[in-house]
Amino acid sequence: MKLRLMSVALPALAVMLAIAFTAPTTAVAAKKCCAATKAPGNMLAIRLASYYDARPDALEHAAACGFKYVFMNIIEPDKVEEVRGKLAEHGLKVAVFRGDTDLSRPGCVDEMATQLATCQKMGVRYMFLSPKHKTVSKAVAIERLKKIGDVAKKHNVTIGLETHPDLGTNGDIHVATMKAIDHPNIRVNYDCANITYYNEGTDAVTELNKCIDYVGTFEFKDHDCKLESWCFPTLGEGKVDIPAVLKVLVDHGYRGPITLEIEGTKGVKRSAEEVKKEISDSAKYIRSLGKFD
Repeated sequence: MKLRLMSVALPALAVMLAIAFTAPTTAVAAKKCCAATKAPGNMLAIRLASYYDARPDALEHAAACGFKYVFMNIIEPDKVEEVRGKLAEHGLKVAVFRGDTDLSRPGCVDEMATQLATCQKMGVRYMFLSPKHKTVSKAVAIERLKKIGDVAKKHNVTIGLETHPDLGTNGDIHVATMKAIDHPNIRVNYDCANITYYNEGTDAVTELNKCIDYVGTFEFKDHDCKLESWCFPTLGEGKVDIPAVLKVLVDHGYRGPITLEIEGTKGVKRSAEEVKKEISDSAKYIRSLGKFD
């Protein structure tokens, strides 16, 4: 490339040296800035269960908040077209379905097969599952999850196991469960508030760093960070270091869905309007931290 120098310009060598030393530095600085503050355009969903008494207005309000996606309970197979139509009226799609089974039941694999087929019909590639197994051992639950993983693979669905005891209490247990199941379609659903609800002496960032390589679905939820304290406020108003959590996701190239969940505080009654405000404020806060779809 030819450089046209003005009469007052530095000699060519000086210009080349300036470019050589300053351009890379500037590029690196810009890259670091972006990595720290911008999410990579993941699907951003609102969990419809967060609407509580405002549930009748949920779809309209979610769309008004700028959401394109929702996280919702799995539907009956014969409701696919009806639900798809209702969502489409508001420009919404499902990012994540909440699966429902008890791994103690002998028929749990068949139950999940029906639900996973419904995911495929709806074009949904992610399912959340709280892996309950009330009356069977952890070993039996894991074997059943392996079979469910095979069905999920057939339907091109990734299942995220929730941050719940005893298969996902914290980062270490999430990793142990993933290694035991050893299936690409069974991953972690990381809930950054449940970490401090179920554990003391740790935090959402520490535990996420342990299991980030297995995270397939993700939930942003704030918390007062006290053991078994049901205090899940508007995002940004609790004590979870949400920007630091987001940075872990960005730095590791996480591309799966991100769901917002607001569960309120035990004993505090909220009106429908208050619930909607908490959701809209939470959406604004998350979007202030980066770019999402």
